[in-house]
Amino acid sequence: MRVNVSRTALIVCAAAAIVATGGANAVVDTADVTGPAAQPSGTGTPAVATGGDSRGTGTSTSSSNTPATADSPGTGTSTSSSGTPATADSPSTGANTSRSNTATASPAVGALFSGGNHFCSASVVHSPTGDLLLTAAHCIGGDVSGITFKPGYHDGIAPYGTWQVTAAVVADGWKSSSDQDLDFAFLKVAQPGSASLESLTGANQLGTNQGFSHTITLTGYPDGTEQPVVCTGTTTQSDTYQQRVACPGFPDGTSGGPWVINQDPNTGTGTVIGAIGGYQTGGATPDVSYSAYFDDDIAQLYRSAIS
Repeated sequence: MRVNVSRTALIVCAAAAIVATGGANAVVDTADVTGPAAQPSGTGTPAVATGGDSRGTGTSTSSSNTPATADSPGTGTSTSSSGTPATADSPSTGANTSRSNTATASPAVGALFSGGNHFCSASVVHSPTGDLLLTAAHCIGGDVSGITFKPGYHDGIAPYGTWQVTAAVVADGWKSSSDQDLDFAFLKVAQPGSASLESLTGANQLGTNQGFSHTITLTGYPDGTEQPVVCTGTTTQSDTYQQRVACPGFPDGTSGGPWVINQDPNTGTGTVIGAIGGYQTGGATPDVSYSAYFDDDIAQLYRSAIS
């Protein structure tokens, strides 16, 4: 539900593509994107915890232009054997929420645009070349040449420029059956004559097998608005490979928005452990969001994306 398919020509791997729960005490803010540019998050490998289960579905290696099988949200086409989430998709979870206007969105988070409108959210994730984004797989469904990324976007301003999406990589299990447990994707971007994206905005480290209970910062770009929304909430497990957070005000357009732990207040970056998507392509209401659990499958996909 978090992507507006009526106004987008959605995307998957171009021919040049790289190989392929309700939380308590949530605080949601309408964000001001006024913070300084974050510094690069380093050159190390993404955080990967030991242990954890893997679905073993493998990564996409296709270079064809075949679109993804689920361009629209809520199709119920997932073939995951884990079933539906045990936690009801309802905002009435007992969570206490409040709003303020004091949040500052990370410069590493931005909006994906097609045809002049933004339709999904994405974030910069650390990579050796500094040009990699993380988003939801259901945001991808055709030719990537029509997609751009504007990090730190607000009020019609793209403070770090406009970046062309040049390639996408999704898991084979998503391409074949829209497995909700594999609803994540990496995008490569470029801007002629520019320094790397990561050198301008900073980047989150990819965190895998981190467990299900965390305090996260959730950021996304609702359709029809010119500023992101930011929420601090507590995650829980909703199914074997699904995680959940109760954060009000995350409607269509926020798909792909990152779930970040250990966020540095000076840089706005931390470790990303989820992206809005998964069950019901992110949730049936704007007040409860889901993400596929980040385990060995996304770690393998990341390694393919940077190879």
